[in-house]
Amino acid sequence: MLVVDLDPQAGLTVSYGINPDALQETVYQALLEKAEPRQAIMQTTVANVAIFPANLDLAGIEAELIGKLGWERSLTRVLKNVSYDIILLDCPPTLGILTTNALVAAQTVIVRVQCEYLAFRALAQLLNIVENVRRNANADLSLRILRTMYDPRTSHAREVFDELATTWPEEVLQTFIKRTVKFADSTVGGTSILEYASDSDAARSYRTLCLELTHASEKTPIHHRPRRKRVLPRRKA
Repeated sequence: MLVVDLDPQAGLTVSYGINPDALQETVYQALLEKAEPRQAIMQTTVANVAIFPANLDLAGIEAELIGKLGWERSLTRVLKNVSYDIILLDCPPTLGILTTNALVAAQTVIVRVQCEYLAFRALAQLLNIVENVRRNANADLSLRILRTMYDPRTSHAREVFDELATTWPEEVLQTFIKRTVKFADSTVGGTSILEYASDSDAARSYRTLCLELTHASEKTPIHHRPRRKRVLPRRKA
């Protein structure tokens, strides 16, 4: 499996215990055709997992790519030169050139949504962008919504959790991820939650997620427009 870090903050790279400041070749050079992918791809400490790392150089990619013909397919061209059974693309938290490249190159986009009101509202905007990519560049792009940071102890989280499933029933995954400090702890340790706390609820949830994604039948979701526009916050008594 190959994981691709498309975030200039290099969070994924750091999570695998790699110092991004020490890298000479990253996904940045590959996107600009200044380096072959094999020069930048590194084996991680996790068996059968390689990484296409990133560093802060990636922050300037938009100005350099935007003038190129077919800039939205730059990542697609890069990934044609690598061969892995599974490729995971980790996108930045912005809807810019890098995220657009990822959406054009991907077969499935997994949208992580915190079980909070503001995250729910932002989801509709992202779905509009996904639909635009489908119409203009990647008609086969499918969508899955993963509910994360879920705290069942709060009524607000439970309300958003249920509303997501009600509004987008075809897209929402059955698996969800609860809020836990173990994710932050594993990042500090430079390893995944599956290694750091393999018997935890968080690790079990991600194993279940993998099974759900790999065994789910392929389908193109049609429920793009939500039946309810937004979650109404609970009024204080």
